[in-house]
Amino acid sequence: MSVWVFVLSLWLAMQGRIEVKPVLVTEPVSDDPDDPAIWVNPRDPGQSLIIATNKVAAPRGALYVYGLDGKIRQVIDKLDRPNNVDVEYGLMLGGRRVDIAVTTERMQRRLRVYRILPEGKLEDVSSPEGLRVFEGCPGEQGAPMGIALYKRPRDGAIFAIVSRKEGPREGYLWQYRLMDDGQGRVRAQKVREFGRFSGTKEIEAVAVDDELGYVYYADEGDGIHKYHADPDHPEAARELAHFGREGFQGDREGIAIYGLAGGRGYIVCTDQLPGNTKYHVYRREGAPGRPHDHSELLKVFYGGADETDGIEITSTRLGPRFPNGLMVAMNSGPKNFLIYRWEDIANAGQVKLAVAGRR
Repeated sequence: MSVWVFVLSLWLAMQGRIEVKPVLVTEPVSDDPDDPAIWVNPRDPGQSLIIATNKVAAPRGALYVYGLDGKIRQVIDKLDRPNNVDVEYGLMLGGRRVDIAVTTERMQRRLRVYRILPEGKLEDVSSPEGLRVFEGCPGEQGAPMGIALYKRPRDGAIFAIVSRKEGPREGYLWQYRLMDDGQGRVRAQKVREFGRFSGTKEIEAVAVDDELGYVYYADEGDGIHKYHADPDHPEAARELAHFGREGFQGDREGIAIYGLAGGRGYIVCTDQLPGNTKYHVYRREGAPGRPHDHSELLKVFYGGADETDGIEITSTRLGPRFPNGLMVAMNSGPKNFLIYRWEDIANAGQVKLAVAGRR
């Protein structure tokens, strides 16, 4: 192929590329950003928070708490390489229900749990010795990385699904129930091991669909896997889907879910690329009559972020600036996070996605 033919083919490919611009850029973390989570403020959604990790060893390892203006509200430091973070609502603690943020503390091989106070501050409620994970596993097999929280609808029980730096072909992820330790702090009880692994690269990103009861995780060099999130489901050990196997240029990283009424919506997965990461969008409800067939790729878009690891999405209206929710993505080089309006993602390109509308 001549140079001119190559340049022409590249130019033609660029013409069909969908670019979505962020509307906000957060203030940077000090060292190495990785994963964001979103806490929706039930009293005033416009005052919701983005909670994100600064993935380095203590004392600089930290959680950064941002407002929806991208400004830092709180920094919780002295964490020993916090990799990923997630949020859940209504854990029974000290006789009342509280919202929590949970992060993996990789170098201490444990979880850290924070109560989210009504005014938006985070307060450590970790049980001192009750949050060890992957106990008995040697080396990097005992080092937690990804995390997603699941709230079971029938009884309100809350679980943490945790991935690790290295793991076996079967049982790569471990699941823990989070509960009061009797002193008003949170401990974790292991309930199962599950999850197939290709043996290529690693598994970090995990996402849970609370409403439909599914967990998705990114096998970085192979695809996206789907299981039941309830450890007591009669088919909890069965893999329900394995998709997103083609069309990726980089590692499969962050996964997030945009929920619509009636179980519809979208699954978004990061395709990690230097300089301009792209994102693959699949149908949450699957194909007609086949709820676990997510093979159809609806849209691929670029967002201008460098080597994105974690992403998070909400479809909840978060004030007038985000009437249909938002997506937040890690931006490696500048050490910050980019925030996108969902309608900008939905309307970009020829294929239009649905929006949740005002709620």
